[in-house]
Amino acid sequence: MDGLTIGWTKSTMRGVRVSLTAGIGLLALSACAGPVAPQQHQAEGMPIPGNVPKGPRFATAGDLVTAMEKAGLDCETVRSRDYDGSSTADCVATVDGVKVENEISVFDPDVVSETEIGTSIESRRTGAYAQTLVAAGNWYIRVMDPPSAPAVAKALHAVVLDAKAKGAKTPKYPLPRIPSTPTYKKVDALADDVAASVGCFQRETTSTGSIKCETGKPGSDSTNCAVLTLHPTHARRDAALREAIKYRGVPAELVTAGNWTVNLCDTTLGAKVARDLGGVVVAYDGR
Repeated sequence: MDGLTIGWTKSTMRGVRVSLTAGIGLLALSACAGPVAPQQHQAEGMPIPGNVPKGPRFATAGDLVTAMEKAGLDCETVRSRDYDGSSTADCVATVDGVKVENEISVFDPDVVSETEIGTSIESRRTGAYAQTLVAAGNWYIRVMDPPSAPAVAKALHAVVLDAKAKGAKTPKYPLPRIPSTPTYKKVDALADDVAASVGCFQRETTSTGSIKCETGKPGSDSTNCAVLTLHPTHARRDAALREAIKYRGVPAELVTAGNWTVNLCDTTLGAKVARDLGGVVVAYDGR
């Protein structure tokens, strides 16, 4: 990469760096890799929103993680990287019993201007996969579980910047009546029942405790992904369901009951999983 930048001006590199940072994490909030969101074209020089406080400020993403820990919100770093002008980290914190992944971006004000940070914030908050951010000073955090954002903001004396309405919508219908049982103590037990119904192999436990696996039969051409999650409360479960089905252009097919959700990439499997596991289907066609 360094060889490609020879002869570029500092200003040019700074613009490229912020553009790349703005695009990190613009992923579909469905169970599996969906269509890539088109980059939102923003006017040059977008300001940082006026309600974002001037501090606290941090030199690196690691310093911000340390501040979270001092505030009683321990966040285990799973990856980090420092660039010329910015520092990033992903960490996992437990908020109200929920493991939440946080994508942290900290900017060097001597290299990256406030208008560039503002443009990056605007890019993340709009588009098909608009993100909820927590921001202050020279940094922002993408909180992957939006209901947890206020707790993160409080710990850091920051503000929540909600995803903007454009690109997201309120579902046309309320959630169906969800059975209170069955419930699971461990997500592995849920995975075993999904496996007995439609298959669940190549299991991988995520940093937030969910299980990703493949449905279907190993070696066949019809395998597809699923994400299995346990939730501490019904309110948290319902918030996760609403988050999954609200994005325009992102079809979703989930099965739920009790304290769990199964997010299926193969939309033909919902009815069978619901029947076999005693749950109900929550679906959205993406339109």
